[in-house]
Amino acid sequence: MDFSSWIGRTETCDDTLDPIHAQRVALSLDDPLDSRRDLPLLWHWAFFVHGEPYASLGRDGHPQKDAFLPPVGSRNRMWAGGRLQFHAPLVVGRPARRVSRIANIVEKTGRTGLLQFMTVEHHYTQDGALCIAEEQDIVYREPAPPVLQGAKPAPQAQWTQAVTPDSTRLFRYSAVTFNGHRIHYDDRYVREVEGYPGLVVHGPMIATLMVQAFTRAHPDLAVRSLAYRGLRPLISPRAFQVGGRLQDGQAAQLWAEQDGMLAHQADITFARS
Repeated sequence: MDFSSWIGRTETCDDTLDPIHAQRVALSLDDPLDSRRDLPLLWHWAFFVHGEPYASLGRDGHPQKDAFLPPVGSRNRMWAGGRLQFHAPLVVGRPARRVSRIANIVEKTGRTGLLQFMTVEHHYTQDGALCIAEEQDIVYREPAPPVLQGAKPAPQAQWTQAVTPDSTRLFRYSAVTFNGHRIHYDDRYVREVEGYPGLVVHGPMIATLMVQAFTRAHPDLAVRSLAYRGLRPLISPRAFQVGGRLQDGQAAQLWAEQDGMLAHQADITFARS
């Protein structure tokens, strides 16, 4: 499929960063917002959402007809990773804007068949100033048995946080992000159609929890950049751990592991706040 004509297409989405919704996000992540006015890192993924009517959804719950992203037929969608630069915090309760652009579309052949990689740029602004610059990698793969086994052992962690991804946690995160993808809440679909042994933990949730664990362990450090990618899916309800280790005075490595094997990993840079 040739989608080169879609490269450069843009979309704009405005949001008020509603405080009540921010409290719901806090509950879904088990991370009290308290009196904070700055939106915690990566919570912006629960905002700036363009909803689609039911008639536009495919059998997997994702929009099949989208005014921004190209149609991909029966391919399965996965959140592969991304890169972010944090310039200033988004403030809860104040209008903000996301401007998105399809930067690149490339088709490759992988272990599970043809893969289509799409890179989308997002710029988040508030009061006319750039707060977050993001590149998001989305992969569309042909239906095939998922790769579930880890191939890389996790390093020795300096801090860890245990997570039990039960179906309630996954449902709540799907709800606050308005994510209709059925692999996160429809057990029969995920087993019988996509071949997973259970519900799949959201990639954005895993990335958010990795950063959350870092900020809890290092409240005096301010994250400046993040580059993350998924290596394999995590399946509910088996517990996993998020953790990491400092590499020097300005960088750290983060990861999510299960049974000692890597599932997701990330690199961040930081400065003292």
